[in-house]
Amino acid sequence: MESSLRYGGDSKSLRIHAKEMYPIATDSNTLLQLHGELDTRLGAPTYLSAMIRHFYPDVSASIGTGVQYTRHDKLRYSVRGKKTFPVTNNGLINFNIKGRFIIDKEFKKRESQGAAELNWIIFNFKKDQDLRFKVGYEVVDKIPYFQIKENNWTFNADGKGKWNVRYDL
Repeated sequence: MESSLRYGGDSKSLRIHAKEMYPIATDSNTLLQLHGELDTRLGAPTYLSAMIRHFYPDVSASIGTGVQYTRHDKLRYSVRGKKTFPVTNNGLINFNIKGRFIIDKEFKKRESQGAAELNWIIFNFKKDQDLRFKVGYEVVDKIPYFQIKENNWTFNADGKGKWNVRYDL
């Protein structure tokens, strides 16, 4: 199970996040992904999700569909996809395109998201220290963003001043 502690400037509370993937077919490229988040200030879950994801390793792509619950929007359905294009032969610099479509349980409120991003991974930047830099652009909302990841620590920020930090346990 992947778990992390998360803190964002907009929430002012520590959140505990957990994610697990289970193979659901003999084909190990199809998985059930479950994840959720507990807000320590509220003492209640603020996000729960169940999604069927299929990975296409030959073309560096994935698609998924599922349901999610958020404290504010309640139950929603989602479909997402991602495609990676290697920029270098060693796979350390990649260009990603990704999209997501979310709809409420009454099929009335719709939300689209799409992004293009460039990832650069530097293994052994220092002894036992790996770095990843990500620079992206959210197409629908027209917001640039970036990410810096160092081993277990991740810092995210966007052009509107929104930020968060994550520590992977």
